[in-house]
Amino acid sequence: MILSRGEILAAVRQGGIAITPFNPANVGACSVDLTLSSEFRTFKRGGYARLSEGLDYRKFTTPTVASVARPLKLAPGRLVLGATAERVRLSDRYCAWIQGRSRVARLGLSVHVSSSLVQPGVDNVQVLEVVNNAPFPIALVPGVRVCQLVFEELKGRARYSGAFRTQATP
Repeated sequence: MILSRGEILAAVRQGGIAITPFNPANVGACSVDLTLSSEFRTFKRGGYARLSEGLDYRKFTTPTVASVARPLKLAPGRLVLGATAERVRLSDRYCAWIQGRSRVARLGLSVHVSSSLVQPGVDNVQVLEVVNNAPFPIALVPGVRVCQLVFEELKGRARYSGAFRTQATP
């Protein structure tokens, strides 16, 4: 079942869900808005990627830092890796789904390409695969609410132990 506002706040109080920093004003009817960090990875032009289990996205990207005064300008059709400013920790009782906010989507900005599941047991920032689908550039400004997490309680307990469980940057 999807957690309502009251259940989200109770899980935060009890420690099953931790969002750092936590802003109670960002808790909606059944989700929590998260904000964009200043850290990005922009894709290099050219090259060739062959899909394999050992493929490392860092080989094809460059770290980039933006600010409110100097936002990252994302051209139409371009993909950039971003991250949430908030760190999310989930106990083995909860998972979550990253969803775009409608205000952002109506500009043509997608905040995740396909990896929307936030696994139980994570303690990390959420990496966002941001794509500009609009016919004009969009400035990505750190601190803006760009996505939301929808939480679910698991039937049984589970814990993710993969490579990105504790990631701190995109």
